[in-house]
Amino acid sequence: MTPDSIVSLSNANIYQGSTLVLNNVNLEVGPGEFIYMIGKTGSGKSSLLKTMYGDIYLKEGNGVVAGFNLKDLTWKKIPLLRRNLGIVFQDFRLLTDRNVYDNLEFVLKATGWKDKNLMKEKIESVLTKVGLKNKGVKMPYEMSGGEQQRVDIARALLNNPKLILADEPTGNLDPDTTDEIMQLLFNICRDYQTAFIMATHDYSIIQKYPARVVRIENGEVKEIGAASV
Repeated sequence: MTPDSIVSLSNANIYQGSTLVLNNVNLEVGPGEFIYMIGKTGSGKSSLLKTMYGDIYLKEGNGVVAGFNLKDLTWKKIPLLRRNLGIVFQDFRLLTDRNVYDNLEFVLKATGWKDKNLMKEKIESVLTKVGLKNKGVKMPYEMSGGEQQRVDIARALLNNPKLILADEPTGNLDPDTTDEIMQLLFNICRDYQTAFIMATHDYSIIQKYPARVVRIENGEVKEIGAASV
């Protein structure tokens, strides 16, 4: 593990219940790195992401994510880990009974923010970053899929994460909107030196926006270089 690593997994065995899903995982991710994770459905991509954000306990091997030792995680430490991470989902997972501003405020309150002025400033900042300035009053159902995904990305940025985990973030988007979202993700990676790990099935994205690629197959995580699929 290098001193500035955001993710460091060594000889890690990933389980779903009692079933070994991934064997002997070794992965290092530094600040500002963008990594694609590819593999067939059921290959273990989601299990690896869940291990990184504490949804699956690391039983065997070693793992450190954003300064947290995955072997030492307790239910009290998991929220602290997640405050250092951003998670972007394919299906947005916005609260449909409240507007965009209130969706983001809900996350800030849940992660310990108290000052209303600071919360307002932060929400306006992330909405501006994702191109949704003045859209805070909109309800999710009033927005396009691309706009909802931008809100999801804004939500992931609220606590200045060291790492963003994105699980098929463009899976429900048309090609033009996918381009917009990918450009946004790469801009965030560059501007904030935030590390990104993005699981995807879409090889055309990798060819258009080349970055480091790891493939998951046959229970192993294999480094296959940059934009080589």
